[in-house]
Amino acid sequence: MHKGFLIIAAVLGALAVTLGAFGAHKLKELVPPETVSTFQTGVTYQFYHTFALLAVGILFAQFPAGANLLEWAGRCFVIGVILFSGSLYVLTAIKATETVGLSKIGIVTPIGGLFFIAGWICLLLALIRK
Repeated sequence: MHKGFLIIAAVLGALAVTLGAFGAHKLKELVPPETVSTFQTGVTYQFYHTFALLAVGILFAQFPAGANLLEWAGRCFVIGVILFSGSLYVLTAIKATETVGLSKIGIVTPIGGLFFIAGWICLLLALIRK
C-alpha cells in the first residue's frame, strides 16, 4: 500500500464532505444557483478522485511492476483535484465576495481535467503492465 496516497485521500474525502455540506446549505444564501452548481461540480470531481486515489494507494502493493505508473496516477489525481476542483472553489469565492481581478482563474480548470485524464491513463497502463 502507499500510505501517503491513502492519507491524502482521507484528507480530501473529509474536505469534500465538509465542502459539500457547505455547498448544500450555506452557499445558496451567498451566490446564484448556477454558481452553486459550479461549486458542486468541484465537490463531485473531488469525491470521484478521492476514491481513485484510495484505489491507487491500495493497488500499489498488488502491482509492483506498475509502481512507477501508479505513483504518477496518484500524483495526477492530487494535482487534478487542486487545479480542477480548487479553481471551481476559487471561482465561487470570487462570485460570493464580488472580488475583481481573479476571474481568469477559470482557465486552470481544464488543465486540472487533463491531469485527471492523465491519472486514469497511468492507472490503466500500470494495471495492464506485466
